[in-house]
Amino acid sequence: MAMRKLRILTWHVHGNYLYSLTHLPHDFIIPVFNDNRSGYSDLGKKIPWGTNVRMVAAETLCREDFDCIIYQSRQVYEQDRLTLLTETQQKLPCAYIEHNPPEPHPTNTRHFFQEERGILVHVTQYNALMWDSGNTPVAVIEHGVPEPPEVEYSGELERGIVVINNLSSRGRRVGADIYEWASQAMPVDLIGMGSNDVPGGQGEISNMDVPAYIARYRFFFTPIRYASLGLSLVQAMMVGMPIVGIAATELPFVIQNGINGYVDNRPSELRDVCNKLLKDPGLAMKWGQAAQNTARSRFGIGRFVDDWQYVLQELKRINHVRDE
Repeated sequence: MAMRKLRILTWHVHGNYLYSLTHLPHDFIIPVFNDNRSGYSDLGKKIPWGTNVRMVAAETLCREDFDCIIYQSRQVYEQDRLTLLTETQQKLPCAYIEHNPPEPHPTNTRHFFQEERGILVHVTQYNALMWDSGNTPVAVIEHGVPEPPEVEYSGELERGIVVINNLSSRGRRVGADIYEWASQAMPVDLIGMGSNDVPGGQGEISNMDVPAYIARYRFFFTPIRYASLGLSLVQAMMVGMPIVGIAATELPFVIQNGINGYVDNRPSELRDVCNKLLKDPGLAMKWGQAAQNTARSRFGIGRFVDDWQYVLQELKRINHVRDE
């Protein structure tokens, strides 16, 4: 039985993720403040938002009608909803997208979203394993990205590419020190917000231009120690790039060494693999094609939409049972 179109309230936290989420056949209401504060910024024109996405002034949310709410940040769930939403709205069926692994402790951190009538959505199996989710129902929905049209991997640049926002300020967790080592050990560039201040930094590239930009590089390198599987990494796989990086969190369960890339916890081993790819473009192409096959089967937008549709149906069921 087909689900009726829903009116879903959610926030602009990660632009690329929100773009994928809005591929669902529902209407999305995005609150904004005039000062473009974090989590409430204008959607802008860098991403081709669909007609099912509508921005509203955050101050007027109390006058809107919603079917459910998808929270994406702790501040909104713990604080903002209490001032922006009516008591009735606050009781609507809700889900929380947890984009990251737990902090401060990797195994003993209880998630703050404790809603027996809600669903805590993790973006990787690793995150779901590590968070203490308490009594809240849990679902895992892995990333889904639209395959970029007319973008093909060439690997013409004999360099690697790293895509991380605000690398220097986020430090060791996202491998700032490993990137510094890599930039001296092999030819690599960096793109992302704040990258102009880092050696090899090329600045920020518009969201929709990233796939074509990185497809020219020989390989995608990820120095990240402790974070979720990045959407930029999935985009790289989708265009046919081989992946090389630290064997941490979810990545070892995505990359098969010598098949679609290479992961290891020895920097010297990663350096040797990268140099091998620089010298052998045919090998890079072979691994990249396998990475693309992995991305298409595991991270396709169709599967992502289906998974979210199931979670929304389950959210409706949970609340219906509780109300009986």
